Amino acid sequence: MNIKHFLFYKTIHTLSKQSSFHRSHPSLTPLSSCKTLKSLLQFHARLIISGYKPDNHTNTLLIDSYSSFKRTDFARSLFDFTPNPDVILCNNMIRAYNKTNQFQESLQMYHFMCENKIEPDKFTFTFVVKACTGLLDLKEGVLVHEKIVERGLEGDVYIGTGLVDMYCKMGDLGSAEKVFDVLPKRDVVTWNAMIAGFSQSLDPEDGLVCFKRMRVEGLLEPNPVSLLNMFPAICKLGDVKACKSVHGYVIRREFPVAVSNGLIDMYCKCGLVGSGEKVFNFMRCRDDVSWGTMMAGYENSEHFVRVIELYDQLKGENMIMNKVSAVSALLAAAEMRDLEKGIEIHDCIKNQRMCSDVRVVTPLITMYAKCGELQKAKDLFTGIQERDLVSWSALIASTAQYGEAEEALSLFRDMQNEKLKPTKVTLLGVLPVCGELFCGKFGKSIHCFAIKADIDGDVSIGTTLVSMYAKCNLYSSALIVFNRMLHKDIVTWNALINGYAQIGEPYKAMDLFCQLQLSGLHPDSGTVVGVLPACAFIDDLGHGRCIHGTIIKLGFGSDCHVQNALIDLYAKCGSLSAAEFLFYKTDLFKDEVSWNTMIAGYILNGHAQKAISVFNQMKLEAFVPNLVTIVSILPAVAYLAALREGMALHSQIVQTGLHSNTLIGNSLIDMYAKCGRLDHAEKFFVEMDNKDTVTWNAMLAGYAVHGHGAHATEFFTVMLESHVKVDSVSFLSALSACRHAGLVDEGRKIFYSIKEKHHLVPNLEHYACTVDLLAHAGLFDETLSLIETMPMEPDAGVWGAFLDACKMHDNVDLAELALKNLVRLEPGNPAHYVVLSSIYAQSGRWGEARSTRLQMTDTGLRKTPGCSWLEDKSMMHSISSG
Repeated sequence: MNIKHFLFYKTIHTLSKQSSFHRSHPSLTPLSSCKTLKSLLQFHARLIISGYKPDNHTNTLLIDSYSSFKRTDFARSLFDFTPNPDVILCNNMIRAYNKTNQFQESLQMYHFMCENKIEPDKFTFTFVVKACTGLLDLKEGVLVHEKIVERGLEGDVYIGTGLVDMYCKMGDLGSAEKVFDVLPKRDVVTWNAMIAGFSQSLDPEDGLVCFKRMRVEGLLEPNPVSLLNMFPAICKLGDVKACKSVHGYVIRREFPVAVSNGLIDMYCKCGLVGSGEKVFNFMRCRDDVSWGTMMAGYENSEHFVRVIELYDQLKGENMIMNKVSAVSALLAAAEMRDLEKGIEIHDCIKNQRMCSDVRVVTPLITMYAKCGELQKAKDLFTGIQERDLVSWSALIASTAQYGEAEEALSLFRDMQNEKLKPTKVTLLGVLPVCGELFCGKFGKSIHCFAIKADIDGDVSIGTTLVSMYAKCNLYSSALIVFNRMLHKDIVTWNALINGYAQIGEPYKAMDLFCQLQLSGLHPDSGTVVGVLPACAFIDDLGHGRCIHGTIIKLGFGSDCHVQNALIDLYAKCGSLSAAEFLFYKTDLFKDEVSWNTMIAGYILNGHAQKAISVFNQMKLEAFVPNLVTIVSILPAVAYLAALREGMALHSQIVQTGLHSNTLIGNSLIDMYAKCGRLDHAEKFFVEMDNKDTVTWNAMLAGYAVHGHGAHATEFFTVMLESHVKVDSVSFLSALSACRHAGLVDEGRKIFYSIKEKHHLVPNLEHYACTVDLLAHAGLFDETLSLIETMPMEPDAGVWGAFLDACKMHDNVDLAELALKNLVRLEPGNPAHYVVLSSIYAQSGRWGEARSTRLQMTDTGLRKTPGCSWLEDKSMMHSISSG
């Protein structure tokens, strides 16, 4: 006797002592009046002490009674002490297990029958097929089916219906149809099973066809289950016409509230939320499912305000809020970032004692995280006793969205340590984090897991992997994943196109865009926002205009992001009039990016005054300049040397609290230096807390521009001693300062230290600056030697500097050499002829001077007049000369 049997009979024995029953033979009639387990046990005890010898019939009734109280352990103990159990007793035991979802025990009982040669009947197989369905055990189900065929029971409507249901739920619709077709008689339950199978299949249209066949071939009227089984097919198809047709059918007949709830769900999932609400409003009797379904419909359709309104209405009518309503309300509050409403919903959840349900706590975590209460979200997560994958995924995704990327990765590792296998949802939450943190190695390990779990073929997983690899600059891996994907959606293409455009690979981005068009997919707004910068990068205005035409044709030209990308394209390709036309269109909805793009476009094309005008207009239209705006407009102020405008802007920066930003600080130093207020630049530099290399370079350039060579070289030395990471710009500013101040030795030392000490490669600008320094000092032999040993071909900057020094020293021969190279490199630049003509004139060689001027005129070149800006009473004036 095992422990379960012992405890059962000990309980019976104890109750027999407590019982005041008479020892006469008891009747089985009072068995149906046992309303509690205790009364049933007392009755059973009375049977035992009365000396009544139970038979199979008595034990069958007792097993049925115990199973009604879900005490299959007591029922099994009684069964095990029955000497010769018959098929009826075994069937009841199997049915008892099925009632409590103990399907494995049901199959064990069936095997017990087979081993003890107890012949199963049609009821046995009905119950056993149900157990196979519950376990989703197709292999066992097929074996049972074979036994059914051997006994000729396949035509039984109950067994046949069970088999149809089993095969449908296991996704084997072919076998389900074979069983369905051989059934001589089909009732509405059989048809319902087949409808459910088709509705959940990859071809839900068959579900609607089966529903129609039931009415035409079977001559049967659908019951509520028929409709509820068909609704998923309509939802998958998004068939609005079918929605309305079924709705009309329901209106003409009396159906329970569950069907109306199904109608609401069906309309919402087909995108007709308004029609769903009409059904909801016309319902005479709503239950908690009605409210939950309506709220879920609005939440899935992103009508979050309406979800909260329904929640308030639900509370106002004193209705019970079920878990679906609670989850929908929480998700709506999360998306609206309405912490106050979220806390109110949380209190309601506490009152209804739903806090222990992980399905409710998970959206609570999401709500608090999205509302900025990440610690509260973590506390709730810690309090969950049985954390599932959904709760882990919610916290990981919320943490990542909150900007705590490293924390999100840490949580993912903790989840793996608890032996939980990530799902698709989990991976979709953590892969973008790998991209943000450039954790390509960790991303690859997740990719390996996706392959082992056989979910790497999923479109969303594939797209996220492509995006992750692209952000980590692992483009070969991104391309491998992309090419292996059997099915790609537009988001997949966009991930790779945008990636190539962002890393400066415009030709690859353009090539992918062409492949996309050939694939049959239409680009969307995300595609063109990615590919237009690629056109701008390579100055391909023609291709950009073609894409603009495609945008108009596909009808998303009014999209603000697309308009901004087009303005940027035209501005960068020099077509400023087209950029202005788009920007000043009356129907254009402008955001901060629109204004920033136009400001940057004007500055890029040398229209600094227009940039400042647009900036002022932006403020008049109640747009608050952001970080990008300030960083864009300060170079315009510096270009115009508009000190008054710059100081006003500095004041505004302080008021908005952006003065501590390093980017803005660097721009202010540059602005003050170029406006002639080196003292202001120095003061701001000293006060800056977060300096980077650019900060030091800006100050160094300021000293260089103002000819403070000694200060510049001292500052450069301090920069090196402070272990600031110097770059090519640092050396260029230092060399420029030496050139302006004529510090030949210091300049020569700095130039040669670029390669020898700092292991950098001098570029053409460094060579031009050094050539200018040496040549102006009259060191022409050293200068020519430097030019001859350059690892790249000298450009116009190098020869121009050399020519300018030749003018200073009246060195005609070397000037002619310089001009010869300059004409070859820049045949359209008249300045070089002017300089050589001046050199001839200074040397008294008037004939050559005149000849040079005539040569310039003959080639159609004209000297460009100089231009200066003057600020007077907040107005900028230009003065031209020459």
